[in-house]
Amino acid sequence: MPNKNFYITTPIYYPSGKPHMGHAYSSIVADIFARFKRLDDFNVFFLTGTDEHGLKMQREAEKNSKEVKIFCDELSSKFKDLTKILNLTNDDFIRTTEKRHFKSVLDIWNRLEKSKDIYLSKYKGWYSVSDEAYYDEDEIEIKNNNKISKVSGSKVEWVEEESYFFKLSSWEDKLLKFYNDNPSFILPSSRRNEVIEFVKKGLKDLSVSRTSFSWGIPVPSNSKHLIYVWLDALTNYLSALNFPNTSDQKYKKFWPASIHIIGKDILRFHAIYWPAFLMAAKIPLPKRVYGHGWILSDDKKMSKSLGNILDPIEIINNFGVDQLRYYLSKEVSLGNDGNISLKNLTNCINNDLANNYGNLCQRVFAYINKNCNSKIPSCNKLEEDDKKLNNQIIESLSELRSLMDNQELNQYLKKVINFSFNANKYFNDQKPWSLKEKNPERMSTILYVILNQIRSISVLLNPIIPKATEKVLSILSVGKTDMTIDSLKDTKILKVGTILKKSDILFKKIENDN
Repeated sequence: MPNKNFYITTPIYYPSGKPHMGHAYSSIVADIFARFKRLDDFNVFFLTGTDEHGLKMQREAEKNSKEVKIFCDELSSKFKDLTKILNLTNDDFIRTTEKRHFKSVLDIWNRLEKSKDIYLSKYKGWYSVSDEAYYDEDEIEIKNNNKISKVSGSKVEWVEEESYFFKLSSWEDKLLKFYNDNPSFILPSSRRNEVIEFVKKGLKDLSVSRTSFSWGIPVPSNSKHLIYVWLDALTNYLSALNFPNTSDQKYKKFWPASIHIIGKDILRFHAIYWPAFLMAAKIPLPKRVYGHGWILSDDKKMSKSLGNILDPIEIINNFGVDQLRYYLSKEVSLGNDGNISLKNLTNCINNDLANNYGNLCQRVFAYINKNCNSKIPSCNKLEEDDKKLNNQIIESLSELRSLMDNQELNQYLKKVINFSFNANKYFNDQKPWSLKEKNPERMSTILYVILNQIRSISVLLNPIIPKATEKVLSILSVGKTDMTIDSLKDTKILKVGTILKKSDILFKKIENDN
C-alpha cells in the first residue's frame, strides 16, 4: 500500500522586518500543495515558522533598544498572524527560540562531533550579516564603494575568528552520487544543474559556529561558541517532529520530509549543506527541495534598501486573499521569477475569476433559482455532449495529480480554468432556457450535468481559492467527505431535490483605472 503521509515545509522566515510578498508567496505555494494532498486523502503535516537567532537579529533588537527575546516575540507574532491572513492550513508554527528546537540542534551537533565531521580552527573570509552567509572572493563585487554579494546584493564584511568547521569537502562525492541517484531531489532542473555545477567546482569546509555575538544556541562543549545560524535553522524541519525522539509517531510518520518549498536564494543551504549535515548525522534525507523564483516588483527583487517591498496585507485588503492566491499561482511559473503588477492582477481577477468561474456559477445558480424552485433537478438520459463534459475531468485526474506532484502549479491551474471555459460553452450551446416548455426532462439533465461540473471544478480550485470554492460547494450542499479528488469520478453525488443555498456574487469585477 502506498505511503499516504505527506510532509511539506516553507522556509522559516527571518523576522527582522515585516512580512513581504516573497514570504507570502512561499507560504501560499506550500499551502496549495498541502490542501491538494489533503483532498487526495493524504495525511498531511504542513510546517512554517520563524528563524530567530543570529547577529542580524541581535543588531536589529539593539537598534530598537529592545531585549532580543522580546523583539523576536513581537516580530514572530506578525508572521504567525500572516498565516491567518493568507488563509494557510499549517499544522505547526516552529520558532528557533523554542526548547524543542534547542533539543534537536544539540542532538545534531553531538552526532556531527561524534562522527568527527566537526573540528576547531580559525575562519577568515567575507560574511553577510543580512544573508547570514559566507561568500568566496569570486562571489563578491564592488558597488558604490561597498563590497557586496553577487548572489544577493547584500553588503559583506571581513570576518576573522575562531570557529568550528563542518567537513563539507569530504561529502562532495557522496552529494554528487546522491543527486545522480535521485534526479528529482532538486527541482526545477535548472536549479539542480546550478547546484551540481557548484559542488563540482569543489566544496570548502563550512564554518558552523561564531563567537562575535551572543544570541543563539551555545556549542555544548564550548559555550563561548554559538552554533552557526544555518546548522541551527535547518534543523527546524526535524524539531517540529519531536526529533531526536525517533520513535515518536510524528517523526516515524513524516520523516523524511516530502518537500521543502524555498526561495532560490537559499537553495545552496538546503540542497548542499542540509543533505551533507544529515548524511553525516546518519539521518534520512528529504525527498525533494523545490527552489522557486522571486516575486519581483518593477522587475527588481524586493528589498528594504530599494524601498520596493509590496505589502501582501495591503493587496489582500484591496483585492481579497483568494484573488492574490489565484494570481500568484496563475501568473507566476513556479520555478521562475514573476513580476507582480496591480494592472495584471486586476485583469486576472476580472477575466478568470469574475468573467469565467464566477460567471459560470452565478448564471447557473440564478437560472435554477428562477426556473427549478432553487432545487437540484433530476438527471435523466445522458447524451454524448453530457458524457463528454463529465469525462473531461475524470479522464484528466491522473495528469492533474502528476502536475501537482511535480509542482507544475500554473499548468494545473490553466487546465482547471479551461474546464471552466468548456463548462460555460456547454451551457451556452445546450441552451437549457429553450427547452423549459418543449423538453423539461432534457433541460433538467443539462442543469444537473453543469452543476456537477461546477462541483468538480470547485473541488479542483479549492486548494487555490478556498474561500470562494467553499461557498460554492456549500450552496450545492457538498460536505467535506465529498470534497476529495476521488469523489470527482462519481457524477451522481449531487442529491436531486436539494435546495440551493442563497448565493452572492463570488468575485466583484474591479474597475481598471487604465
